[in-house]
Amino acid sequence: MKIVVSIGGSVLISDSDPDRIKAFASVLREIATSNHVFVVTGGGETARKYIKLGRGLGANEGICDRIGIDVTRLNAYILILALGSFAYPEVITTYRDALVAGEHGIVVMGGVSPGYTTDAVSAILAEYVGADLLINATSVDGVYSSDPKINPDSKRYEQMSAYELVEVVLSTKLHAGSTSVIDPVGAKVIERSGIRTIVLNGSDPSNILKAVRGEKIGTEILSD
Repeated sequence: MKIVVSIGGSVLISDSDPDRIKAFASVLREIATSNHVFVVTGGGETARKYIKLGRGLGANEGICDRIGIDVTRLNAYILILALGSFAYPEVITTYRDALVAGEHGIVVMGGVSPGYTTDAVSAILAEYVGADLLINATSVDGVYSSDPKINPDSKRYEQMSAYELVEVVLSTKLHAGSTSVIDPVGAKVIERSGIRTIVLNGSDPSNILKAVRGEKIGTEILSD
């Protein structure tokens, strides 16, 4: 199978702990023994801090996006170091290059262009390479009807259609450093391409392996 894994910066680089990054690398290496694996890393809190600093210095949203992209690519390189010989040795910056590099190891990339979060990048990448599965490893345990941090009565979906996903996230503001579980662009790409998608809590890297093995975890997005 071809599998794209989107790892939020908030779970990958949450405490600057090398052992945590090694744990993600271990899981990805295991998956790669029998699958083609592509990884997209987010920027997390580090990106948001730099974006806030940029805004304070008068940067517009396009420039703030560029700041965030640079951080995601730094996170990607850190993961490549942890993956060692299993990874393609450079941070990939285009979908075309990812398709080619996928024949030579685990591909790791960050952001691609302003206006697109790494959620959107991972969905577009999954579509471009013809992935069988897209896993979004984020800081929450699935997709909720509303932000569970704000609304304690929010409902978590175990399964939902791609159309329902779009409806849930459509109100998300698309600005640099957005923290939505999946952004509207990513959701629309998932809807149009019918990519099987699982949104799960990436705080425990082993959850990614569980999803690949078919265990019930997180929220599964079904094609319409």
